[in-house]
Amino acid sequence: MTDQIIWLNAPGDIAQFHVEHHRCDPPGDGEIGIRHEAIGTNFLDVYHRKGIYPMPSYPSVIGAEAAGIVEDVGPGVSMFQKGDRVAYAGPPVGAYRSTRNIAAERAIKLPDAVSAKTAASSLLKGMTAYMLLKKTYDVHAGTQMLIHAAAGGLGSILVRWAKSLDATVIGTVGSSEKAALATSYGADHVIVGRGADIVAEVKRLTNGPGVDVAYDGIGGDTLLKSIRSVRPFGMAVTIGQAAGSIPPVPVEELRPGKALSHPSIMAWCADVGQYREAALAAVRVMETGIVSQIGAEYRLADVAKAHEEMESGRSAGSILLIP
Repeated sequence: MTDQIIWLNAPGDIAQFHVEHHRCDPPGDGEIGIRHEAIGTNFLDVYHRKGIYPMPSYPSVIGAEAAGIVEDVGPGVSMFQKGDRVAYAGPPVGAYRSTRNIAAERAIKLPDAVSAKTAASSLLKGMTAYMLLKKTYDVHAGTQMLIHAAAGGLGSILVRWAKSLDATVIGTVGSSEKAALATSYGADHVIVGRGADIVAEVKRLTNGPGVDVAYDGIGGDTLLKSIRSVRPFGMAVTIGQAAGSIPPVPVEELRPGKALSHPSIMAWCADVGQYREAALAAVRVMETGIVSQIGAEYRLADVAKAHEEMESGRSAGSILLIP
């Protein structure tokens, strides 16, 4: 049996991807072999491809989540057997391939109610949402929050999970179509358009003080707007830079008493205990229907097209690769 694998030759644009086929190795001690049914994509993959977060060496394989069927079990593994449905996310990256051997402790069994496509589109995002809503800032009933890109893959999960906690959600989106999606996910208020005065709107919607917490995956000059939208002694959370690198933030912007957090789900997941805690929490909410909408699907060999669409911002929801 051969494995299709997507190599990244070097940091750069989509031309750095190339497809190869090679024979699969059996899983080693403590590993399981998974035949992927669906592979998730995330903006993290773009950061890896561009070298914003460089890989240890090149050529390399990127991709942080996938779901499929256990095809082989290595020595010392008792928690899985052939045919089990599983998913995984987080480090080490390397999911852009049709089969993969991973440490058994990194795999999570999927309940019948969660399909492979749902798991591949939602696991890492759900884990990130758990980290943001319960560990970075303890969101609870009455919390007022700002969520950028509220119709996107992560944003849609954040909105629905936050509403399940009885928080008040203000979302930002780039179009009226995405505003309708964010509203359908439960957002209480939606700010539409890249040119909108976000700070003024947030202050108006909160009757002056601003939100308790703002989640910003946009980057660029949006982070300053997020900080300025937070109430005194609230928190701004920077979780990405889809619109460009983040400029230096003057410490004076944090007066009076605002906090700025820069959490990393990959760093969180480096600890196996923390990883499994977040992954199991994400699977539990998937069973309740808190999942990322699948915006598009591409064959694994068409990974370049998937990255083009991801960077364009056209897709509302997650983009899957199908081996």
